[in-house]
Amino acid sequence: MMHELWKAAGAAAWGAAGFGGLQPFLEDEEKLRRLCPDPKTVLVAAFPYYAGDTPGNLSLYCRGEDYHQVLTRRLEGVCQALRAQHPDHTFVPGADNSPIPELLAAHLAGVGYRGGHGLRIVPPYGSYVFLGTILTDLDVPPTGPTQGTLCPPDCRACQKACPTGALCETGCDVSRCLSALTQEKGDLSPQAEGAVRRSPTVWGCDLCQKACPHNRKATLTPLPEFREDLLPSLTLEDLEGLSNKTFRRQYAHRAFSWRGIAPLKRNLTWKTEEEGP
Repeated sequence: MMHELWKAAGAAAWGAAGFGGLQPFLEDEEKLRRLCPDPKTVLVAAFPYYAGDTPGNLSLYCRGEDYHQVLTRRLEGVCQALRAQHPDHTFVPGADNSPIPELLAAHLAGVGYRGGHGLRIVPPYGSYVFLGTILTDLDVPPTGPTQGTLCPPDCRACQKACPTGALCETGCDVSRCLSALTQEKGDLSPQAEGAVRRSPTVWGCDLCQKACPHNRKATLTPLPEFREDLLPSLTLEDLEGLSNKTFRRQYAHRAFSWRGIAPLKRNLTWKTEEEGP
């Protein structure tokens, strides 16, 4: 029954992780227990988003509808079905906005395999997947953890493709990750500014994923929210005359709107300067 619920929700893979395995790694257990006072299980699902590699200056993950909105909506559908089956239990959806460490939860639940870039690889969609979670006090048998990896030890294609050296054998240094740098507000260090100026994208970064052999023939997502009404690029002209409030309202259904207009205007200005007249 659980499998059918996740299939209907559009998940490419799902699993269950015991809360005890996650507990030592929580940064805010108090917040988590406010959501679910007696947590037993974290359900984890992967939703594919790859819609092809059309040229553009926005990362592939943010060209369709905001994944926070999409996953929350799809997860809530699963939660409603589970509440109907288990009316005495709590089910709380989370989409990159909860205290749950999603990558660790996916590992413990057996959802996909860890890639050298630190992301989860879920064949046939590669690492082009979003992770969503459901926190519950229902005791669900664990389905993981995942054993092994799909990455040969001598590959390191993702590490070689990373322009800032953020990737290493132990994971990703987020403070050096180009995707994170494009989203930073305010002034950047000269080194970070140079990396953003040279970046092919003004929001996010796909370089490590595009270099990954598992993504070369990634299957297109069947989810319409990530296949339709795509926005591959933005220009300064698109943002001209927009206040921060107007920008947030106009692009409210896009994942890049959460930071406001300032980082995008800065990055687009730098890109214009780099390209010259």
